[in-house]
Amino acid sequence: MVTLTERASEKMKEVLQEEEKPGFGLRVYVAGGGCSGYQYGMAFEEEATDEDAVFEQHGIKVFIDPYSQPMLDGTEIDYSDSLQNAGFSIKNPNAKSTCGCGSSFSA
Repeated sequence: MVTLTERASEKMKEVLQEEEKPGFGLRVYVAGGGCSGYQYGMAFEEEATDEDAVFEQHGIKVFIDPYSQPMLDGTEIDYSDSLQNAGFSIKNPNAKSTCGCGSSFSA
């Protein structure tokens, strides 16, 4: 299961409101590519597929496809907004190594 921190959930709610997408959920996935072999992806989506794992945290529905589930198990998604860094961060205990940008990993 993926964990959304309260800060990440609140920021996602803000973005959903700004983009006028009430009722949408967050798709979290892994795709081939990036400088380390796999890259993370997140997108707003209205509905899950029949194969998705679906759960809700802090009022945000989360959809994860069966391919991505094992690579994301135990992952935490957080949000920070400081002078030096603003954005979502992903902490994945399954990543054997990550690149400098933090958006790709090897499994």
